[in-house]
Amino acid sequence: MMTPSSLKLEPLTIEDNPALTDLFFAAFTDPELQHVFPNTPGVRKWVEDANAHDILNKPFQRYMKVIDTESKDAQGRPRIAAYAKWDLSMPEERGRRYPPWHEEMPGELCEAFFTKEEANRKRVMGATKHFYLDTVATHPDYQRRGAGSLLVKWGCDLADAEGVQAYVDASKDGAPLYAKFGFVDYSNPGEEIASMARK
Repeated sequence: MMTPSSLKLEPLTIEDNPALTDLFFAAFTDPELQHVFPNTPGVRKWVEDANAHDILNKPFQRYMKVIDTESKDAQGRPRIAAYAKWDLSMPEERGRRYPPWHEEMPGELCEAFFTKEEANRKRVMGATKHFYLDTVATHPDYQRRGAGSLLVKWGCDLADAEGVQAYVDASKDGAPLYAKFGFVDYSNPGEEIASMARK
């Protein structure tokens, strides 16, 4: 039985990367996202390689994890309940968000989807320096237990300490979590993804 105190926030390491892939596909079960990121061996390797590249080569992208100190994974390590990827760079420093799309992914749809997300972020944030919450994934076993809040609070506290704003592309289901931390929805009417900024 998990207690709230068993959840602990830590920096993520490259050794955690295989577990991230499992968590990613367990967390993102929305049919539209499953179409963009089909759960095939090839796409799973693509996700794992993309995260490994960023963990090792992009120090401005900070990966944080929430572990459950009372539960072990198959390797005997504390189970990862959730993880987040915060991007602390200016947009022009970051480069392309993802590597070229895997052949099993709908490339044109992926390009359109993420180009639109980037356009909305520029519309809302302009050239203002801000931290970008690129990804938050919580395993279904840990949803609504505070793991996501720990990850969001970590980046918001860092943004406050450095006097910068923050931004996240949120699902409509996820939007209330971000609203608790001061994010406001600046989406255009009819948008399925909430463009949320903490100004």
